[in-house]
Amino acid sequence: MDLIQLKQTALEVVQIPATQAGAHLAPLVFLHEGLGSVAMWQTREGFWPETVCQATGRAGVVFSRTGYGQSQRIQDVRGVNRLPPDYMHHQAWEVLPELLQRLGIAQPVLLGHSDGGTIALLFAARFATTACIVMAPHVMVEAVSISAIQAAREAFLHDHLRERLARFHADVDGAFWQWNDVWLSPAFQSFDIRAICQDIACPVLALQGVDDAYGTLRQIQEIEPRHGQIERHAIAQCGHSPHRDQAQQVLAHLQRFLKDTK
Repeated sequence: MDLIQLKQTALEVVQIPATQAGAHLAPLVFLHEGLGSVAMWQTREGFWPETVCQATGRAGVVFSRTGYGQSQRIQDVRGVNRLPPDYMHHQAWEVLPELLQRLGIAQPVLLGHSDGGTIALLFAARFATTACIVMAPHVMVEAVSISAIQAAREAFLHDHLRERLARFHADVDGAFWQWNDVWLSPAFQSFDIRAICQDIACPVLALQGVDDAYGTLRQIQEIEPRHGQIERHAIAQCGHSPHRDQAQQVLAHLQRFLKDTK
């Protein structure tokens, strides 16, 4: 793990080498969920990004956004540094391009989960991208999303969610509240990137669990690039984390989708 200093933040970054056969292929860049981090990509089978990189031969970059994992903390996330409603636009259009430039990566393959999926779509709509893979992205706000996030708040305050998340974040309160507060704010309820997604030109693979508590299948059905191609899969017996709930099926989709992608 490295701590890479950008202009305004320092990010926890893990780099995974490519296989010899995949050295010429565009690297995978993993973008975590709203409460995720580098460490939260760990599954029962191991470090999932490493599994994907080995299966596809590609190099990989895994990082924690500011305020998550071991990345730089954010002071006063419930006050002067409260996240604005366009925080995912900022991550996609300012932070991620700076990190990729710092690492010497052009035209990556983006693989994003939940908030990370949204960030991947926003990046791909504006910057050159080899391919975009999204799992349970958010392209608009739905009532089920808000209900699930309200339930997460209750679990953080009164159940064991804070204790569980504390294993993955240096500042667990900052990580939780920056995400929870913005999603439940009145200003965020009009969040909608469907029009922006029309500008995506690269191939897109969109995966969503049928039993996802944080969004309906509309979240992938309404990603409609004007020129790029999109492949959608609704995954049965699967909630908000396809790579955990149906790991083998998801890996098979990724391998096939990327098979002929340079």
